[in-house]
Amino acid sequence: IWIIEYMLAHLVEANVFTLSAAVSACEKAAGDEETWQAALALLAAAGSWRIAANTVTYNCAISACEKAGEWTLALELLEEMMVVHVQSDTVTYSAVISACFKDVHW
Repeated sequence: IWIIEYMLAHLVEANVFTLSAAVSACEKAAGDEETWQAALALLAAAGSWRIAANTVTYNCAISACEKAGEWTLALELLEEMMVVHVQSDTVTYSAVISACFKDVHW
């Protein structure tokens, strides 16, 4: 989160690409509790930064949940995508299915 805030404070444009990259970095390091939670915190903070999350952003956050075994959060993010009208894709559904399958909530 601090990197996006740093960018904004120093008048460097933060946009959906930088947000998605930050969420993706958290997803890739989602081996511990702090990193997957950071991915969700970034997604939650996007609105306050006036950045609209896109499919890639959500997919990275869902994948972070999947890696952390947080299947309920993965499902909640899928539902949120529908509410905010972000298009889901094959990657989205694959990550949600994988999250549920890992915890046998299939």
